[in-house]
Amino acid sequence: MSTLEFNDQFNKMTSLLQAFAYNLTKNVEDAKDLFQETAYRAMTNREKFRPGTNFKAWLFTIMKNIFINNYRKKVKANTIMDSTDNLYFLNSGSTDISNQGESNIMMKELTEMIDRLDESIRVPFLMHYQGYKYQEIADYFDLPLGTVKSRIFFARKELKGLIRSRYETLGDKLDRLAV
Repeated sequence: MSTLEFNDQFNKMTSLLQAFAYNLTKNVEDAKDLFQETAYRAMTNREKFRPGTNFKAWLFTIMKNIFINNYRKKVKANTIMDSTDNLYFLNSGSTDISNQGESNIMMKELTEMIDRLDESIRVPFLMHYQGYKYQEIADYFDLPLGTVKSRIFFARKELKGLIRSRYETLGDKLDRLAV
């Protein structure tokens, strides 16, 4: 088969090959890459095609094999090779047990800090936290809207100060233990 005949046959198969590439990859960009690689390999190996055999099957086989090889490379790239003595990397990642203890302690501490706030700012703050709108809180307490916003602002400000002081002293203690 001459080069001109080969190129003519290949051009007739272009739309079928592009569709097959998309069917394999399910991604437009990956399909374009797969088609391009198939075209390159077919052109560089055209002397290996035996005239009288199924040209379409030959091209589809090339494409399928390229796809399988690329897939195997991706899978291999995601495989972790652990050469440590005790297989630390393999044994450490996937067997982590989720524990809510630390977040439960932090929530308990936060709740205690909120409970220490003055009632005049704590109750509007909690209502706002629960989803009430500023106007609903103002109507409930029969207060001006600005007063409710101020009380919630002051509750946040005081709470930030309590949190900062609690964890700065904790950080200082940890620094002293490390020395």
